[in-house]
Amino acid sequence: MQKIDLNNKTILVTGSAGFIGSNLVKRLMKDVQQATIIGIDNMNDYYDVALKEFRLKELETIAESKKSQINYHFIKGDIADKATIDNLFAEYKPQVVVNLAAQAGVRYSITNPDAYIQSNLIGFYNILEACRNAGDNLEHLVYASSSSVYGSNKKVPYSTDDKVDNPVSLYAATKKSNELMAHSYSKLYNIPSTGLRFFTVYGPAGRPDMAYFGFTNKLLKGETIKIFNFGNCKRDFTYVDDIVEGVVRIMQGAPERLTGDDGLPIPPYAVYNIGNSHPENLLDFVTILQEELLRAGVLPADYDFEAHKELVPMQPGDVPVTFADTSALERDYGFKPSTSLREGLRHFAEWYKAFYK
Repeated sequence: MQKIDLNNKTILVTGSAGFIGSNLVKRLMKDVQQATIIGIDNMNDYYDVALKEFRLKELETIAESKKSQINYHFIKGDIADKATIDNLFAEYKPQVVVNLAAQAGVRYSITNPDAYIQSNLIGFYNILEACRNAGDNLEHLVYASSSSVYGSNKKVPYSTDDKVDNPVSLYAATKKSNELMAHSYSKLYNIPSTGLRFFTVYGPAGRPDMAYFGFTNKLLKGETIKIFNFGNCKRDFTYVDDIVEGVVRIMQGAPERLTGDDGLPIPPYAVYNIGNSHPENLLDFVTILQEELLRAGVLPADYDFEAHKELVPMQPGDVPVTFADTSALERDYGFKPSTSLREGLRHFAEWYKAFYK
């Protein structure tokens, strides 16, 4: 593994107004010295843009307080626009690239496939091409994959050694495609690349299309929440700070550029799971969420949860269980996510109360 010192580097984070992206930039601003951090985001309206603006405002405030040690630039732009990406790379010459810009969500991919092809395939291709043209200046490309690539894999926990050739949604197919595209670029052009399969990321200022956030919005409006597969689903919920910790560690350890017996590059390529390795039953998850919403005062003490719950069948594109095998992450980077669901949902409920009320 090639060690990378992030101090004094130029780091590009795509999707920097997104949930994981903004938290990553925040963390880099806190920990890295004398670096230039470039963020890019198209600020689309897949969900409430006010949330993205809130995250950006937070980053601007931190950047202002750290301006003696961090150069921060935000660009409103789309990674699917090749000229935008080429110009960005020509101007800033990033040495470490973290590609988190993507159209997320399984269900949305069923109704809006175009968004996934544009962002996840064309956008990622533009990033790969820019990395190729950067040559040796590019030290590491880290990119978001997803636990969705495992489809309805029967073997648990999910290991990166498992075959993942049967995606059950277009979203999953685009993420698997990212891994294949990265592998070919790593092999052909010796680009050190690491893919990260994230497992159900949650936390304060998260994505409103995720269950914990959507449930909270609905309960507050007195609407009924639908619990799929009659509650017989398990999810490996991973708190956002754990995800960011994993990303920052991996940014600093790139797969090594080595030459094979044939004189050609051995692809400097790796893929890791980042998950909590502790799947939670959806009904237990809902119980913890409601307890924390009561505790934070988001909902009144006498709220009748039973009247607002409906058990329904599985949805197309969904899977019954997600469960990360993180042994490779522990072995190579000495890290295992460990934030409990209750602690994570407590932070979310307290943030929600402060943000919306």
